[in-house]
Amino acid sequence: MPVQITPPQQVSAILEKLAKNGFEAYLVGGCVRDCLLGTDPIDWDLTTNARPEQVKKVFAAYPVLETGIRHGTVTVLLDHVPIEVTTYRSDIGYTDHRHPDAVRFTPDLREDLARRDFTVNALAWSPETGFIDYFNGINDLAQRRLRCVGEASVRFEEDALRILRALRFSSVLGFPISPDTSAAIHQKKELLSFVAAERVQKELSRCLCGKNIQEILLDYPDVLSLFIPQLSRMKGFEQHNPHHVYDILEHTAKAVSVIEPDPVLRLAMLFHDTGKPDCFSIDEDGVGHFYGHAQKSVQIAKKALQTLRFDRTTIENVLFLVKYHDTMLPTERKGIKRWLNRFGETKLRLLLPVKYADTLALAPEYHHRLSELHDFSEMLETLLQEQACFSVSQLAVNGNDLIQAGVTKGPQVGVALEFLLNAVIEETVPNDREQLLKYWKEQKGTDQ
Repeated sequence: MPVQITPPQQVSAILEKLAKNGFEAYLVGGCVRDCLLGTDPIDWDLTTNARPEQVKKVFAAYPVLETGIRHGTVTVLLDHVPIEVTTYRSDIGYTDHRHPDAVRFTPDLREDLARRDFTVNALAWSPETGFIDYFNGINDLAQRRLRCVGEASVRFEEDALRILRALRFSSVLGFPISPDTSAAIHQKKELLSFVAAERVQKELSRCLCGKNIQEILLDYPDVLSLFIPQLSRMKGFEQHNPHHVYDILEHTAKAVSVIEPDPVLRLAMLFHDTGKPDCFSIDEDGVGHFYGHAQKSVQIAKKALQTLRFDRTTIENVLFLVKYHDTMLPTERKGIKRWLNRFGETKLRLLLPVKYADTLALAPEYHHRLSELHDFSEMLETLLQEQACFSVSQLAVNGNDLIQAGVTKGPQVGVALEFLLNAVIEETVPNDREQLLKYWKEQKGTDQ
């Protein structure tokens, strides 16, 4: 599996300069992992036995920022490219289960790598030595396995965020989590109460967009239910309905996995049926129903998203999608124009993949509904290409035209415009200035 790494010129220059000054220097962590996986690293992190003050001295001719000096990190700006350089260290104590109480610089690379979270992130590389792999991370990469460095429960006690990072890496990389690491995740999940909401939000969003998210949702609902309590109730909750072959959690996991990996869309699918356990009823024929579950799911989603500090736009879009995920879409021109008028193009384009995903997660015999969604999509595109009128701003007349036609200034202008817009949407009259004014005058005469 090992490959030759070719870092960017600026990174190579820093490695070379530190080596020429008598120091060890390695690429470390995620960038080494990504290179071995054949993907381009986002960041290039370096580690060295040089102390921060020594790094600053070596790069005295360049801007050096003390970005994390307490933990031995400085950032060298080379050709305006920021590159983090961190001194080998060991961490001492984790009272808050998030951050080391203190750090101790060490001359030993192995000691530095031993403090890291997962074996696939505890890899180092330099041009002189090649790969340094004390914890069999390269083998774990080859086996597509996520495993903690050392004892998993200790790693999670040190930093509870690592629990969510494990789920995220497993989801994004598609790596199953090793049995010992998985057991520790379930055992230590309550430590997540020490993690700030913003960090949970970030990890959850990235985890949701991974290719292995279906397995994560099915295997770790107890962990995720710390933030969305309904997930545990959804597991094993049979729906007793011919539309469904999955329990609520299985349906949700399937729907999340088949929709495109966009955070808003995946959040919408995660929450879309969370209200079902509270809305369940069985009729006299033994068929299960979930009347009002969409609105209940909106309430659940709103509370969870606000608690996790999602931004207002994300919350607004997710709540819209959850609210209307179960609403039948029109397929005729007039109906779609009414929906465009009510919600706008952007929201309808978001809703369509939600409907597709929800349908794909139904029993196979109900997949014929996909053709109805296809009809909606085609008609939507046709209307947009035709530049069909569905908003007041698109009308061929404006307020001044109506005032000149005798409409009194004030609220009546808006009423008249809405009246004409409705007539255009219903295709009673074309969106043509002369015909709209003529129609208005005719209707005004009729009203009189």
